[in-house]
Amino acid sequence: MRMRGKQAIGAGVLALALVSGLGWAAQATTSETAAGQAVEAPARAAAVDGYQIVQLPNAAVPNFQRRTLYCPAGKKVIGGGAEAQGNGAVLVGSFPTPDGTGWIALGRQDGYSTVGISVYAICAAP
Repeated sequence: MRMRGKQAIGAGVLALALVSGLGWAAQATTSETAAGQAVEAPARAAAVDGYQIVQLPNAAVPNFQRRTLYCPAGKKVIGGGAEAQGNGAVLVGSFPTPDGTGWIALGRQDGYSTVGISVYAICAAP
């Protein structure tokens, strides 16, 4: 998604979490068999244990410098995202840390030596 100098990746997962406010709520879905009969799928868990969204607020960093946000102690990242801010800002990367305890983001800004980067992580108990 691109909006006036801002670019976000991974926002779909974050938006889903923010809209629900409670993590993933229990839900049942239906589908049709070949004969056209409705079949109900099993319900999912009522909530994710220890669910929490953490944020590293926007800060100007040198182009291509990684910003890393870690989950609180004892939690693992289950999703995340980032935003590059500035005129001509581009989010270059947005991905989990190798050990699964946080989220990394980096970007660049055309014509400038710095870029504004915000990082978001969705954390939960393992």
